[in-house]
Amino acid sequence: MDLGLKDRVYVITGATRGLGFAAAEALVADGAKVVVTGRTDEAATEAAAQLGAGSAVGVGADNAAPETAARLIETAKSRFGRFDGVLISVGGPPAGVPADSLSDEQWQSAFETVFLGAVRLARTAAGELGEGGVIAFVLSGSVHEPIAGLTLSNGLRPGLAGFAKTLANEAGPLGIRVLGLLPGRIDTERLQYLDSLSGDGDAARERNESGIPLRRYGTPEEFGRTAAFVLSPAASYLTGIMLPVDGGARRGF
Repeated sequence: MDLGLKDRVYVITGATRGLGFAAAEALVADGAKVVVTGRTDEAATEAAAQLGAGSAVGVGADNAAPETAARLIETAKSRFGRFDGVLISVGGPPAGVPADSLSDEQWQSAFETVFLGAVRLARTAAGELGEGGVIAFVLSGSVHEPIAGLTLSNGLRPGLAGFAKTLANEAGPLGIRVLGLLPGRIDTERLQYLDSLSGDGDAARERNESGIPLRRYGTPEEFGRTAAFVLSPAASYLTGIMLPVDGGARRGF
């Protein structure tokens, strides 16, 4: 199946490893060009080199910084001549802290990075994209049900889903799609860390896998292929949805 990705250009944030990198890898494999970001220039440049110098450029960027959104979109245009969409992937905020122990400073920091930075990037992208453009958020299953130990994420990601749905309604008449991806238990370093918080990572994994209909964790590559599809012209009638990528773990319809 031709996804129509050849020579399209996407900005992928938080793409030096994990889900963001997997998405960038799948896009490049199908002919797209990507601007990938990380917390440092070194990490972003290394990720871009792995993806291929002619297909990717790395930029060190802080999602919370007000100038980041415009800088990334300008990089896409100046390096590759166009801008077709963005995948907003934000690293998870601190985990394992009880709700009543989180300080105002921790909430403010998470809000700036996870919520406001993502909103700013999506808002800026919407102003730059034309018909056929796409804005996608990497969120979490916590959009539908809180996850133990992830209080900050539980508080912020459902709000981003609400923003994404609102933006989808507003941008739809312009031919711009907006949607969210809700990864479940995908086997990344972050998930291995979360499992380890139980004191026995192997036991936690076995317990969690038993609750997934497919009886296993997903791979980053599986998530990446899903992301590449929803960002592609092949998914041109998908907008306003929150798509679980979780092996059937979500029990609702």
